[in-house]
Amino acid sequence: MIPENGSATLTTPAAEPREDRSSSDRPSRPIQILSEATIRFAGDSGDGMQLAGTQFTNTSALVGNDIATFPDYPAEIRAPAGTLAGVSGFQIHFSSTDIHTPGDELDALVVMNPAALKTNVKDLKPGGILIVNTDNFTPTDLEKARYARNPLEDGSLNNYRVIRVPIAKLTREAVSEFKLSPKEADRCKNFFALGLVYWLYERPLEPTLKWIHEKFAKNPQYVHANSAALKAGYNYGETLEISHVQYQVPRARLAPGTYRKITGNEATVLGLTAAALLSGRTLVYGSYPITPASPILEGLAEMRRYGVKTFQAEDEIAAVGIAIGASYGGAIGVTGTSGPGICLKSEAINLAVMTELPLVVIDVQRGGPSTGLPTKTEQADLLQALFGRNGDSPVAVVAPRSPADCFDMILEAVRIATQFMCPVFFLSDGYLANGAEPWRIPELARLPRLTITFATQPNSEGWNGPANEAAIDGEGGGAGKFLPYKRDARLVRPWAIPGTPGLEHRIGGLEKQDVTGNISYDPLNHEHMTRVRRQKIENIADTIPDLEVWGDPDADLLMVGWGGTYGAITTAVERLRRRGFKIAQTHFRYLNPMPKNTEAVLKRYRTILVPELNTGQLCWLLRAKYLVPAQPVSKVQGKPFLVSELESAVEKVLGLKSN
Repeated sequence: MIPENGSATLTTPAAEPREDRSSSDRPSRPIQILSEATIRFAGDSGDGMQLAGTQFTNTSALVGNDIATFPDYPAEIRAPAGTLAGVSGFQIHFSSTDIHTPGDELDALVVMNPAALKTNVKDLKPGGILIVNTDNFTPTDLEKARYARNPLEDGSLNNYRVIRVPIAKLTREAVSEFKLSPKEADRCKNFFALGLVYWLYERPLEPTLKWIHEKFAKNPQYVHANSAALKAGYNYGETLEISHVQYQVPRARLAPGTYRKITGNEATVLGLTAAALLSGRTLVYGSYPITPASPILEGLAEMRRYGVKTFQAEDEIAAVGIAIGASYGGAIGVTGTSGPGICLKSEAINLAVMTELPLVVIDVQRGGPSTGLPTKTEQADLLQALFGRNGDSPVAVVAPRSPADCFDMILEAVRIATQFMCPVFFLSDGYLANGAEPWRIPELARLPRLTITFATQPNSEGWNGPANEAAIDGEGGGAGKFLPYKRDARLVRPWAIPGTPGLEHRIGGLEKQDVTGNISYDPLNHEHMTRVRRQKIENIADTIPDLEVWGDPDADLLMVGWGGTYGAITTAVERLRRRGFKIAQTHFRYLNPMPKNTEAVLKRYRTILVPELNTGQLCWLLRAKYLVPAQPVSKVQGKPFLVSELESAVEKVLGLKSN
C-alpha cells in the first residue's frame, strides 16, 4: 500500500506487480532483463523532480526491488528558473540484488531543460538513455544554462541514446479538457515524464494513480489532470515505440517480513517515537527549522498522540534550553539541528555536561563552514561534536551508517543518554537524511528495552563523607539527605525529578562538589570531577558491541569508515575482492567512546584507508589515539563518494591493479 505519508510498504513474499492494462492489449516488444538500473530525474526546482523520483522509488519498492536514492536539492531557496544554480535532481538505484548506494553511473537521465542537461549529463554512461524535454531548449533557456550552441544539434550528445520528447506540449494536450491555467497545466509535466519512464522500465501505474487520488482528493480537476498526464507519458512510450526494447528489473530476494521505504529523517522520527513508547516517558523535541534537519521536527509534530511533544523555538539556543529543561523535569530531552546550529547550542550543551543531565543532540551534517552548502552533504562536524565546547567537556557520539540504521542508532543515543546521564551526539548527514532504502519493520518484541530509573528517596545512608575528602571543602551529607553526585559503579549520578520530597538539590553551570553537588572552586575537586566526567563517558564502552571486520582474513589493507560512507565502502570492498584484491573493512557507529577492541583491530593491518566527506577528521583521531599509519581519502564536494572513487584510491595506495 501507499500510506498517507507517501512511503511504500511491501510484505514479502508478495504478488507480482499488476499491469495497467491486460497483456493482450500490449504490443509485442522485446524485454531485456537487468539485474539493476540507475536513473535520475533532473530539472528546475519547480519542475517536480523530487516528487517524480519519490513516486518511482515507492513503486520500485512495491514491486520488490532493493532501492537506494539520492535526492539533490538546489542550495538556493529560489534560484532563477532555468539557471544552473536552480537544478534539482533525484537519483534512484533499483536492483534485484542487495545494494548499498544510489549508484555511480546513470543508465537513464531525464532532463527538463538545458541547465539540467549541463549539470547532469557527465554522470550518464556512454550509450545511456537521455530523455530530453525539447520544449525548454529555446535560445533563452540555452543562454541561461551558458550554452553557446544547442547541444541537441551540435553532435555533443552522440555518445548517448537521445530521446527527444516535447513534454510540455504533450502534457498541455493531455490535460486540455480539464480547464487548467497554463501554469497549472505545466505543473503536470513531471507526471508525463514519470509515466514515460514507467513504460521504459515496466513499472505499474496503479500505485501512483492511487497516490494522486489521495493527494488531490479535494481538487478533482487536479486528480484527473495528473492522472491523464501520467497515462499520456506511458502511452507515448508504448505507441510511438521510443525505444526498441523495454527493461525489467526483477524483484530482489529480501528476507521475509514487512518492508517500507524509509529515509534517514523518517527513521529518526520513528526511532524517537519508539523511545518514548518503550521507556514510558514523554519525549520533548526542541528545534529551530534548519536544512536538512527540519523534516525531523515536522515528523515528530505528527506523533503527539504517542507521548511526543515538539517545540519550534525562536532560535537554536532556546531550542536546546527547552530540551535540557525537559530532561531536568524527567522527560527525554532531544534537540536537533545542523552544523551551524551546533555552534549556537554549544554553551547550553556544556550546561548538560556540567549538570550531568541526559540530552540527545541530533546533528544532520551539511557542507560548511558558516551557512556553507545548506542542501549538500558533508561529514565535517565530528571534531566539533567531540571538542566544540569550552573546557574538558566529554560527550558520547554515535553515527548511523544508513537511512534505516537511523532508527537503531537514535534508540542507542537515547539509551546512552538516559543510562549514563550525559549528552549524546547523533551524527547523521544530508545524504542519510534525504536518501531512502527498504526498511524491514522490526517486531516489537525484538526492540531494545529502555528502562529509566529515577531517584525516589534520599541516598546518604551509610555515607560518612566524600571519597576524595582532601578535595572537598564544605558541608557534608548527613543521614537522610539527597546526594545528587553520589555515583554508582559506572560513575553515573542519580536522576531526581524536581518536586520529589526530600530530593532537593543544587543544579547549574558552576563546578560541583563531589557527591554533595555543592558549588566548589577547590582546584583538586575540579580536577577530580573533570576526570570522573571523562571516565563516565569511557565506561559506556562496556555497553556497546565490538568493532566488526568484514572481508579477507589475511588482508593487508583495511578500509575504515563512519556514518554515511558505509554503502560506498561496502560496495567498493565487494568489487575489489571480486577483482582479486585482499582487502577488509570496518565501520564505526560509536565514535566516543570507540569500541574496546578498536586498537587491536587497527594494529592488525599494514595499510589503513579512511574515506570521509571531510579533510580527514576520523583519520586524524585514529592516528593520534592509536598511533596507526592511517591515510585519509577525503572528498568535500557536497556529494557522497562514488564507488569508483574508492576503488581508485585503493589501487593508488597499493600501486597495482587486480590480477
